[in-house]
Amino acid sequence: MQALDPKTAFSSSAVLATAQEEDFRSSSQISDLAREVASEFSTTTYAPMMVRGLVQLSDFLIVMIMGLTAYSIAGGAQLAGYEMPLTFSIVGAALFMLFMLSADGYNVHEMNNMAPHLGKVIGSMTMLVVLFLLVGFLSGTDLEQNRAWLGIWFTLGLAVMCSMRAIETLFIRRWQADGRLERRAVIVGGGRPAAEIIESLEAQENNDIRICGIFDDRDDDRSPAIVAGYPKLGTVSDLVEFSRLCKIDMLIVTIPVTAENRVLQMLHKLWVLPLDIHLSAHMNKMQFRRRTYSYVGNLPTVPVFAKPIANWGSLFKRAFDVVVAATAILVLSPLLVGTAIAIKRDSKGPIIFKQKRLGFNNEEVVVYKFRSLYHESSDQKAQKSVTKNDNRVTKVGRFIRKTSIDELPQLFNVLSGTLSLVGPRPHVPHQQTNNKLFEEVADGYMARHKVKPGITGWAQIHGWRGEIDDPEKLKQRVQHDIYYIENWSLSMDLYILAVTPLKLLNQDNAY
Repeated sequence: MQALDPKTAFSSSAVLATAQEEDFRSSSQISDLAREVASEFSTTTYAPMMVRGLVQLSDFLIVMIMGLTAYSIAGGAQLAGYEMPLTFSIVGAALFMLFMLSADGYNVHEMNNMAPHLGKVIGSMTMLVVLFLLVGFLSGTDLEQNRAWLGIWFTLGLAVMCSMRAIETLFIRRWQADGRLERRAVIVGGGRPAAEIIESLEAQENNDIRICGIFDDRDDDRSPAIVAGYPKLGTVSDLVEFSRLCKIDMLIVTIPVTAENRVLQMLHKLWVLPLDIHLSAHMNKMQFRRRTYSYVGNLPTVPVFAKPIANWGSLFKRAFDVVVAATAILVLSPLLVGTAIAIKRDSKGPIIFKQKRLGFNNEEVVVYKFRSLYHESSDQKAQKSVTKNDNRVTKVGRFIRKTSIDELPQLFNVLSGTLSLVGPRPHVPHQQTNNKLFEEVADGYMARHKVKPGITGWAQIHGWRGEIDDPEKLKQRVQHDIYYIENWSLSMDLYILAVTPLKLLNQDNAY
């Protein structure tokens, strides 16, 4: 099926969503056109900076390994009387990358053309060998001692590097054709300002920004249904749901910063989304210092919110989750098996309790726990929190809840990617306290879903665990969760995991 372009997808018969003030709406309430466009942008994209980093890493490893291979074949690798093949290979790999960077050899969007990049690879390998020869000459090293080593290094390095470039070029061409290397943007605010942004972006050479549509709260009289060939897909509230149905990277807001109240109202709705949000600065009369601006292509913007745990951070966090979760399952397997046997012998019903909870980007996920309640008292919707001396809790359940052993099956959620080891705890959809929905009680509650939920988190190690029987407990959890999201680092995850077992020894709120 040919990919849908929003410019051509619009027709006069398309039904656009009407403006409403609700922040969260079901997908059935956004327009058919918005759902159709969202389906075409549901595939995952690859961040160019990560692709670039992987290419650089492969180059470094290839040059280093080929240097060691050349030494094992020919010997040599001497400079000023020192024979250090590993050191020379590492230095050579770093120098090769430096030469490639100076020649702009890692521009991902130009890697679909192999010939120019082969020239840069050959030039960089040549400069590397020449530099080693020059250092050898200046240090008084006999040329014969390094001729075979450098010759084999140059030949093997070029052969493997060119082969790798051919493979990388094929992948990049395919990803570009599939839209995998584009940055997908939605414009908030229509009219002439939106048209100017679209025209500016589309006029740029090697533009990787793909406009997915326009959202505006104003009616068609004040904001046209079509702007520069792109349809208005709905209101700002519709955009919240639209972003959950597709993979978009950023929002570009055309509303001038001088319209303070309107901007603040809109950002209050949108800041819960795990996206980069930029205010367009191309039309603002207010002038900031140049370094204040961020640029989307050549378009000056003022960054408002940044996507948390993005790019390399998300890759490292995912790798950390998989390694630690897999190791923990192996180490704790006797405890897992023993708990399963105890639950089965203690009461009738399944060993594992499955429950739908809200995960990343407010999507529903199924979370696993050891069953701690009597099966006939299972509460899938968490309509009644477990309290002290709750008669629904089994004997075994009381112990495993107090020690958090009931949470251990969530390690399998981590392996599957629905949970992380560390993050805000996932809550049941439409959960309430004092007959009010959680999102009605705590300001910023939905922002917890900007990252994957976790088995443990910043709130849990600070004592905010267990029953939520008053609004203040929920507000404290949300504040701690948002602090974690805004200050995340891998070292912070390590600290939380290290402290969690100690905090479990004193959990007065866990029943």
